[in-house]
Amino acid sequence: MPPSNTTDFLVRSYPAYFLDVKREIASSYPNFEARITQAWKEIIAELDVVTNQIHDSGSNYIPQIDFGDIDSLSIEEVAKIKKRGCVVIRNVVDDEKVIGWRESLREFARRNPGIEGFPADDKQFFELYWTKPQVEARADPNFLKACIWLNNLYHDKSGAVSDKVDLDIPLIYADRYRIRKPGSQWGFLPPHVDGGTIERWQDPTFRKCFDDILSGNWRQHDPYDLAGRLDARASLYDRPGQASVFRTFQGWLSMSETGPTEGTIQLVPEVLLSNAYLILRPFFKPTVAEDSPEVLKAENWTIDLESPEFPGIIPMDGGFAGPYPNPLLHPHLALAKTLLPAPNVQPGDAVFWHCDLIHAVESTHEGKEDSAVMYIPAVPYTTQNSEYVKKQLDAFLNGERPSDFPKGKGEAGFIEAIKKYGAKNSDGNYVVPYGVLSDNTTQIFEALNGTLRSAKKQKKVAFDKELLMLPGDKDVPVVLLEE
Repeated sequence: MPPSNTTDFLVRSYPAYFLDVKREIASSYPNFEARITQAWKEIIAELDVVTNQIHDSGSNYIPQIDFGDIDSLSIEEVAKIKKRGCVVIRNVVDDEKVIGWRESLREFARRNPGIEGFPADDKQFFELYWTKPQVEARADPNFLKACIWLNNLYHDKSGAVSDKVDLDIPLIYADRYRIRKPGSQWGFLPPHVDGGTIERWQDPTFRKCFDDILSGNWRQHDPYDLAGRLDARASLYDRPGQASVFRTFQGWLSMSETGPTEGTIQLVPEVLLSNAYLILRPFFKPTVAEDSPEVLKAENWTIDLESPEFPGIIPMDGGFAGPYPNPLLHPHLALAKTLLPAPNVQPGDAVFWHCDLIHAVESTHEGKEDSAVMYIPAVPYTTQNSEYVKKQLDAFLNGERPSDFPKGKGEAGFIEAIKKYGAKNSDGNYVVPYGVLSDNTTQIFEALNGTLRSAKKQKKVAFDKELLMLPGDKDVPVVLLEE
């Protein structure tokens, strides 16, 4: 669990090889010091302007659209969503259906007091992945359509990775849910970025995502370019709880009415600018006291290629966690002004944020009702993602936790657990952890057989009423359905 106090982030002792990472980067880009010094000044100036815009707008700065409009948004509306790196999509799932899922989850937890969760004495964040409501929600046709739309905000600018990705195929990634009670105090989700810690700099492939920033051309940075994303190693240290897949957007589906001050998600809604600042921050150090007002002036910073410091990266569980931006180490982000709570949402609304976006969860819930969400990201088919979901399938069939998450008690012995872990969505489609298969569609992933999908061609599914079988070298039972 990450630190909850600002002082806990003030790590000053880093491995010596972190300095090697810095110097390798510096030697890889022409005129590195001069170019990033100029970029640093420009980024600080731009942050000052944008901070006031965000603060003045409040939660309305976060784009909000209706699910029914996603196919007809203007170019300007889509550009705003991409620039800000987040969006609230309203009316994704019928509210009565979502409320039914929430109540089923309450009952599941009531009947299975041995479920692990947080806080231990009054569980509100549940280590559950395979309950029937969760499986059905992930396979909801509207939610999948929203995920496909989000995936397609990305593009292959170079044309070099098209054989490794299909943005029109959403993979299902199992995660957890929370039903947070009023008055609760949570300190374990401070501002952070998921999907890679020191790997953003250390892994040469991951680093390609930020080439324009590191070359000083930060305004040209494209957070939606797939180059570097597909083969990036986001988990070099196999730390428990470190996501290894490429999620275009993280997200959750609201199962209740909730909003600001009610324990909701908080976002810094400027993905390009925050990326530019975070990626260059390790290469600079202040020449005045960190808590001095003068630290905000660009002239009071100097290049740092002599220390191994990566501010906001912290040691954890044999690896590293973060980045964890905080006011002392990242003063120009002005988190007190730029970290915005998501606007009010209703059951069936969804909130999504770019995989690089700084986000947090409000530490207090001052509302009067429970705040309930299911965590469901948008995950496209990629070669690397397909390898993860093969492992996820084994966990699915055995009622175990997926490998991206902390080890712990599985669900197979719980009352009302899905027998053999099969479920239908509202369209009558049978659901497995890769995607949605049915008796009236010909689309299927060759990834299920471990082969590379090189073109968007459909394959037929051998199907009977109890067992889904996959074509290929060998028939593979996917999931036995016992309803």
